[in-house]
Amino acid sequence: MADECSTDLAIRGKSNTRDLEVAMAMLAGCQQGLVARWQLLEFGFKDGAIDHRLACGRLHLIHKGVYAVGHRKLSRLGRWMAAVLACGRGAVLSHSSAAALWGIRDSASSRIHVTVPGAPRRHTGINAHRSKLPADEVTILEGIPVTSVSRTLLDLAAGVTPSQLDSAIREADALRLFDENSLEDLLKRYPRRRGAATARKALEEVRLGVGRTREELEARFKELLFAATLPRPEFNATLELNGTTIHPDCLWPKQRLIVELDSHTFHGTRAAFEADRERDRKLAVAGFRVIRVTWRHTERPEALLADLRRLCAE
Repeated sequence: MADECSTDLAIRGKSNTRDLEVAMAMLAGCQQGLVARWQLLEFGFKDGAIDHRLACGRLHLIHKGVYAVGHRKLSRLGRWMAAVLACGRGAVLSHSSAAALWGIRDSASSRIHVTVPGAPRRHTGINAHRSKLPADEVTILEGIPVTSVSRTLLDLAAGVTPSQLDSAIREADALRLFDENSLEDLLKRYPRRRGAATARKALEEVRLGVGRTREELEARFKELLFAATLPRPEFNATLELNGTTIHPDCLWPKQRLIVELDSHTFHGTRAAFEADRERDRKLAVAGFRVIRVTWRHTERPEALLADLRRLCAE
């Protein structure tokens, strides 16, 4: 797990009022504008000093023992952070709330899910789950302690369908969210955990196309195109865009249509992901439409070919 906010440690234990104020401000700055009473006490604040700041409006009560510094207005990230702080030391955002923070599956629920190592505290609007998580299953994102992507997916599996989990796994893949442990590793660690069957079924679906090389994908795509009633494209053409040379996998110049063949992204890198999206943006600015095709798409070619026919006809 990432280190505790580094700004607090240098000032911890100081008794000077100004130093304490600086410590509180720095801590709030890396915790979405929030602090917990137990943190302030560790810094050297006295109970009376905390209560005085509450009374004069410098601190605002959000949950019991959790305060917003300066104002009450919290972002969604702030509400998540407040819930984690309310549940005490070692608490982490988890389940559907963690999935929303990672951006792999949004949640419309007003309740926030938090996993705690000990007996859960009761707080309005918070679902606390008791579990002592290993260090390789937690991390920090946007300053918020949170379950790792793989642990989040495993927790999510207990409350969603295989299809919904499949979508979350693919979104994590597309965002290049990698963990020390994969979801498969955690299924070996927790083979009988609730949701394990759903996770295994979703992984089986995701594995379609895994292990296929880019050359195999290109050969498969050419085979489909040549058997279909489509204009013949140029393969591995050369385009010059404002001094940048781009080699599209498949180009229809007249239609200004490009198909890029994406081999499975589990083994890609974040740098490659960012570079691909930057290139897509440059092509869009130049008036090209870019379609990305994976092996999975070629397993169900009817819809893919129908879409390409429509685009070529425009």
